Amino acid sequence: EVEVQTSGGGSVQAGGSLRLRCTASGPPFDFADMGWYRQVPGIECELVSSISVDHKTTYSDSVRDRFTLSLDNADNTMNLQMNNLKPDDAGVYYCAPTWAPKPCWGQGTQVTVSS
Repeated sequence: EVEVQTSGGGSVQAGGSLRLRCTASGPPFDFADMGWYRQVPGIECELVSSISVDHKTTYSDSVRDRFTLSLDNADNTMNLQMNNLKPDDAGVYYCAPTWAPKPCWGQGTQVTVSS
């Protein structure tokens, strides 16, 4: 069983940057397709970015060219570099395997972007 812990959220002004971090205990990220998800109250949990076991990444249209997902196998972390943040990027971010039935569950990290 993979347990993950997210960190790195915060409050920034529009145009700012944050780097989210997902640390896993258990099998390394190379053994599962993983995703970063965003939850906004009243809106369905949204897949923002993902990485497959063969390291192919995907991004939602709203974050492409601004966010970058990367793996650090040395310490088993998955990072999401978020640049040029916009107010619409705000929400609670979660990392989870893409097969998870409820990816926006558990401990997430809050991102707040002020205009």
